[in-house]
Amino acid sequence: MTAYNNFEEHIARINDLCCVINLLNWDSRTQMPPGGTVTRPFQLGTLSDTAQNLFVSDQTIQLINAAKTEMDAAGVHPDTCQYRSVLQAEEAYNLSRRVPSKVVSELARLKPVAESVWVQARKDNDFKSFAPYLETIVELCRNTAESIGYSDHPYDALLLRYEPGMTSAKLKQLFADLKQGIVPIMEKAARSQQVTPEFLKRQYPVEKQAEFAMSIAQQFGYDLSRGRLDVTTHPFEISFTRQDVRISTRYDAHYLPMALFGILHESGHALYEQGVDPRLTRTVHTTDLLDLYATGGASYAVHESQSRLWENMIARSRPFWKHHFPQLQAVFPTQLGDTDAEGFYRSVNRIHPSLIRVEADEVTYNFHIMMRVEIEMGLISGEIKVRELPDIWNAKMQEYLGITPPNDSLGVLQDIHWSGGQIGTFANYTIGNMMGAQYFQAAHAQVPGLAASLARGEYAPLLNWLTENIYRHGRAYSPGELLLNATGQELSAAPFIAYLNNKYGELYP
Repeated sequence: MTAYNNFEEHIARINDLCCVINLLNWDSRTQMPPGGTVTRPFQLGTLSDTAQNLFVSDQTIQLINAAKTEMDAAGVHPDTCQYRSVLQAEEAYNLSRRVPSKVVSELARLKPVAESVWVQARKDNDFKSFAPYLETIVELCRNTAESIGYSDHPYDALLLRYEPGMTSAKLKQLFADLKQGIVPIMEKAARSQQVTPEFLKRQYPVEKQAEFAMSIAQQFGYDLSRGRLDVTTHPFEISFTRQDVRISTRYDAHYLPMALFGILHESGHALYEQGVDPRLTRTVHTTDLLDLYATGGASYAVHESQSRLWENMIARSRPFWKHHFPQLQAVFPTQLGDTDAEGFYRSVNRIHPSLIRVEADEVTYNFHIMMRVEIEMGLISGEIKVRELPDIWNAKMQEYLGITPPNDSLGVLQDIHWSGGQIGTFANYTIGNMMGAQYFQAAHAQVPGLAASLARGEYAPLLNWLTENIYRHGRAYSPGELLLNATGQELSAAPFIAYLNNKYGELYP
């Protein structure tokens, strides 16, 4: 089909530009010297302008219309991968045309500078130095929301970019359902005697931490011939097609779980990217045309469902540590000589309020997300001013978790997302928890002997099921379609609550 091939090649060129943008973003977070912030914004701005203008050009809609006409004449079913790619491009084109290219390029230029300022501000506990940059980012995100349009809340327009089909109203209901289910778990844990696992805070050489965590990531299925690990201030995964999928982490030589679970979390993201069907490379199904920096899966929440599944439902499970603890103990015989697999399992699953989101347990983690979403909604609606953020952050931490950060570095400055313009993404972490529980439940129901395989440290059966039902499809299906096809269920908090009750009901009887 000539017209479709022309459309596909056009999208492939845009995908190439997106991958180059991602490569520059990876470099700015991991390798770029500080002086690079002088010119990197211009490079990103130029590439973003080029990608955005190419996508919203008249040529794009002409190619879309020609491909649709050709496929209709050939009797191609609308549910095929090819037809879906054209319809998805058309939808993204109509939305992207509403956002001025000036807004897109200004945000692209601002991002590396704001991230660099954020890194230093976090180090110096200096929110005031970061605030002007965040004010500009919030204003650009407001402009984006107004350009896209919404019927209820401006936050809905931003959610659309990261989680199609999600709205503020749906989020509030999901959060209410989840809160009702997890508060009793928290209360029971608070009444229980908590033992502080001091052995987790001993001296753990960073090189050995990386060696062990990456050995597990490879056992999960992370292919290092198409991936690598780097050090950064805030962990992330990034890809430049399925052939080059990179992860990063940060280390604390006196706290083992930080990098250990951080690496396994990012490996979950990487497995998704590496598992995309090779035939979808450089297509709509591996490019988020509403956010030209992003590639890969069906949505941010579907992506997060996989990182949280591998990190928590696998790597924080009792069977996992029964199998792998002897290996970890062999790497750190002195540090872990006075505990065992059960003690380690209980320690890394202890429910306790944490200042830092990425170090929070599976239960309290979701309150970190709820408060961030509330703050983001207020920022975008104008009800919250950037200068008010430290006080509002601290008040919400006290409200939700009963703790107050001693400084802004451990509070409002802890996440990189806002410095990169990612307002509207935090909800996807908790949505991902919910989806992950539904996918994990379905995998156990559909894969014979899965629990026994996992207990033996055999991860291929789970990876194969996830690849078949999720990874290989890229963006061919919407998040809702993908979830329904794989599990037979629509999005619900119930399976995640059931998973938490089963796990923590035993830990906190």
